[in-house]
Amino acid sequence: MQRRSFLRCVGASFGATVLGRTGFAEETKQRAWKIAIGLNGFASASAKYKKEFPLREVLGFAKREGFDGVELTQNWPTRGYPTSEEVDRIGELKRLYDEFGLQVFSIQTSAGGAFVADANRRKDWLDKFRDHVKFAKAVGCDCIGMWPGGPLRGQTLDEAIGHLGKSFGEAAKAAADAGLIAAFEIEPPFIFNKEDHIHRILQHAGTTDLKVIYDPSHFDLMNGSTGKPHELLQRIDVENIGYLHFTDCDGTLRDGGTSKHLPCGEGHVDIDASLRVLREGGFRGWAMIDAWQIPDPYDASRKGKAALERGMPK
Repeated sequence: MQRRSFLRCVGASFGATVLGRTGFAEETKQRAWKIAIGLNGFASASAKYKKEFPLREVLGFAKREGFDGVELTQNWPTRGYPTSEEVDRIGELKRLYDEFGLQVFSIQTSAGGAFVADANRRKDWLDKFRDHVKFAKAVGCDCIGMWPGGPLRGQTLDEAIGHLGKSFGEAAKAAADAGLIAAFEIEPPFIFNKEDHIHRILQHAGTTDLKVIYDPSHFDLMNGSTGKPHELLQRIDVENIGYLHFTDCDGTLRDGGTSKHLPCGEGHVDIDASLRVLREGGFRGWAMIDAWQIPDPYDASRKGKAALERGMPK
């Protein structure tokens, strides 16, 4: 089968699968927020705590618990995403998630190359990102996420923010042309880790196509670890939010790494306030339960889903 024909068939079968989902298809169509599990939680728990989470077991759990979708992570359980030319791999991947009635709503991508000083390397990153967009579209995504980790590599922070914003602006336009939402997330270990950095990245992007991922744990640390990440969310503006990585936290770092993620209700975050700000700000779209390095990602996924369902628009 030719690649172009394959992509058309994938799009058609995806639409049929979503419309034909059993049990909760009509409910999902009516809900303002759709809820997903994140494979990053299972990947990180597997690595940190030496646990095994067979993928089909994870997907069976998601189906039984009534989740709408999944966010893929790049190197778990297999290494790397298919390129847009690997139509057989894409087809196999899509059939797997269709089997469980789950939409692959987003993929996670690294973005260290988006802010390097060398313009040719930034172009290389953008070319690779565009191929990720083609893969994401073919597998049925609505969103694509970007994480700009890495060092400054001989440039100032201001220069890096300028480069990153411009790269992200071009990436967001490429995603929008394919009908996808491109959103980025910054975290405490990154060189970009302050509220001001978010505002400046959005400004340098020069397009409203670029969105931010709202993760209460990272927003909490950027807001002074007060348990009130919704205050920063209000300053960023809900209109700039592409989708959610939802979690609780205690305002600290886990083992010196990124923000300590906790199951909803087990940290100090005012979860209801976050949900109220999102609801009143008109947020519509996807929320992924982010169980990053939580020992029991199944438990965290259940608790996060329950919190979102209590707070979502009726």
